[in-house]
Amino acid sequence: MKTEALIKLLAAGPEVSVPAPPVWRNTLLIVAAVLLSTMLTMTLLGLRQDLVTVATQPTFLLKVVFAAALVLSGKIAITRLSRPGASLGMLPVLIAMPILIMAGMALLTLTSTAPAQRAALFWGDTWQSCAFIIAGLSLPIFAAILIVMRELAPTRLRLAGAAAGFTAGAAAAVVYCLHCPEIAAPFVAFWYVLGMVIPAGLGALIGPRVLRW
Repeated sequence: MKTEALIKLLAAGPEVSVPAPPVWRNTLLIVAAVLLSTMLTMTLLGLRQDLVTVATQPTFLLKVVFAAALVLSGKIAITRLSRPGASLGMLPVLIAMPILIMAGMALLTLTSTAPAQRAALFWGDTWQSCAFIIAGLSLPIFAAILIVMRELAPTRLRLAGAAAGFTAGAAAAVVYCLHCPEIAAPFVAFWYVLGMVIPAGLGALIGPRVLRW
């Protein structure tokens, strides 16, 4: 969006309506990015051999629902942050709620497990790579979200970039569930969230430059 056009919209009154590109185009771009991340997961990492069996287990479903809930919260965040003057409202609560619930599940799991087994639940077998893989898989989605946001009118650029990165990380976490062997709540509550925080931090760094208009 051109600066002159936004100035005219702001001068028109408090209710700012920013013209948006066709919804189908944005949706297609995001879907294509998610499919690319999925293809990378399948070709470079491979699917879990027991995916069909484990997909019905509550712990696996909890992991998927957790990441998907953060995708939804992130989508609301980037939608609002893409328009000048939009209220953030309950966004911090929407994002914090799934994380707090998962943290509570993690704490419950640890307290109900023998002390000698708690470390294994937190570290798992893939703690050294999990967060970085999620961050890497998020890059195509991250780029697609930034392209969409650039065509709108974000004004809080650092926060908007962070929201884009976090949402991309959450979407990548959903995709990574197709491969990841870890299902313990303590592992997911920390390492999965770290995988979302990494692109969020990157987004906060590059947001003022990439989203500037």
